Amino acid sequence: MIGGADRERADRTVGDVDLTRWRTRAGRSVADGWAALGRRYGALPLLVLTLLVGIGIATTATWAASEVYDAVREADDVAVLDRPVLDWMLTLRSPVLDQGVTWWTDIAGTIGMPIVAVLFLIGFTVQRRAWTPLVLLVAASAGSLAMTIAGKDLIGRSRPPLSDAVPPYEHSPSFPSGHTLNSTVIVGTIVYLLLLRQSRVVTRVWTIVAGTLFVLSVGVSRVFLGHHWTTDVLAAWALGLAWLAVVITAHRLYLTALHRGAEPTPS
Repeated sequence: MIGGADRERADRTVGDVDLTRWRTRAGRSVADGWAALGRRYGALPLLVLTLLVGIGIATTATWAASEVYDAVREADDVAVLDRPVLDWMLTLRSPVLDQGVTWWTDIAGTIGMPIVAVLFLIGFTVQRRAWTPLVLLVAASAGSLAMTIAGKDLIGRSRPPLSDAVPPYEHSPSFPSGHTLNSTVIVGTIVYLLLLRQSRVVTRVWTIVAGTLFVLSVGVSRVFLGHHWTTDVLAAWALGLAWLAVVITAHRLYLTALHRGAEPTPS
């Protein structure tokens, strides 16, 4: 696996964008520090440590977001969207559509999403012979799970009434939508890893479009089925994208360290 360092150095670009080049002064300063630490302690341990710290930051950010959300919800500035959107979704339902949407949303559930992640993980690991895809996907999944649990425990928001929901019913707190948050992070990480090895523009575009449509459709399905309010889904998208940005930034720092002479593990 460690012999894949050269392959990972080849992952430096997405199209014409060099991921090891930092445009801002702050970014260059952080990259310089990470590269120096990577040469001393190894780039892979530093990546793991960065992601662990990131999980803590993401969980704290979820707490802060829940406080803001709770204050806004009390003023009805956000929740005013929820009931009208759900009422409109009720008019679209039919037995066939309900069953189809239920099947689709299950792909992003507690069974479907891990299966998707494992299948892609096996493919990435076999192809690249490196630990990085494993580290990124596991850390991304752990972070999104921690954010989901933190948000649900802190807010404790009730789901829409069961009379407005399509069975099977769910009884955990509603905020944020776990299906939406986890699919945003896991599919986003998979899309990112795919883009690193795609040379054709049209292939990259279709990869981004497919991933985006999947994540959007999962969020809409949660509202359509009456399992979440619209604001639960909007918050999940926002939190998921924020955590995904942290994961990608951590990987960029890892690639930068490799590019500047660090080895994946200490000599």
